[in-house]
Amino acid sequence: MVATESRLKMWRTHPGDGYGIVVNTILTMTFAVTIGVSLGVLGSGGSIVTFPVLVYFAGVPARQAVGMSMAIVGTTSLFGALVQLWRRNVAVKAALIFSATGMAGAFAGSTGTHFLSKRMLLLLFAGLMLLVGSLMLRGAREMNRKTSCSIPKCLAVGFGVGLLTGFLGVGGGFLIVPALVLSAGLDTRLAGGTSLAVIALNSMTGLLGQLRYSSMDWGLLAQFLSFALVGILAGIAVAHRLHENVLRRVFAAALVAIALVIGGLNL
Repeated sequence: MVATESRLKMWRTHPGDGYGIVVNTILTMTFAVTIGVSLGVLGSGGSIVTFPVLVYFAGVPARQAVGMSMAIVGTTSLFGALVQLWRRNVAVKAALIFSATGMAGAFAGSTGTHFLSKRMLLLLFAGLMLLVGSLMLRGAREMNRKTSCSIPKCLAVGFGVGLLTGFLGVGGGFLIVPALVLSAGLDTRLAGGTSLAVIALNSMTGLLGQLRYSSMDWGLLAQFLSFALVGILAGIAVAHRLHENVLRRVFAAALVAIALVIGGLNL
């Protein structure tokens, strides 16, 4: 829409700038594939990177990027969840329990986004990425503890994750996966597939809330989604071939690195 037209106008009138736009577009779509791969392999991770990629590489305004991030993450996760369901790698009961309050939390959280400046949103992202990345680097021994699926506990945890999903425009998979392990007793691989279903449902209601405040660059959204969908198919295909701990640590290191860059640019 407006953003797409402005990029095309710059390409026509400023050849030098046009080269930079092409480079940024290539980087943006490369990140889109990477985000899809991360969601496919881990059931988490890619969503928290979508917002800064849209802002810094695609030039999308921060408030508009929140809604676009939810649309990208939600659609990609829905596609991945359907594939994982076909592979019998989704705990349907746990997904529905988490989503029951998570969708309400996502809609409520979306109302608070527009009270914060771009700088504060990005600093919150950086802090959250740094915290989660650091915890992932330390290992996940606590996540291996088995427990039964307590409905009240799962409903409460689902609402909290939903609030975060709507407020920051992230899928929340980086919190949903460990939450499913700890509160629903799922193993990490099953939690990854289930997480995609929860992300898709939470993002849907969060997006409805965001659309009340901002518009979408539909052209960029379609491009980003097409590459992300390719990525999630690739991620699901190779998930069972790669060691989970290695993948988790590599992604955790990337989270920490990106968080430090975003934090440094906005402090």
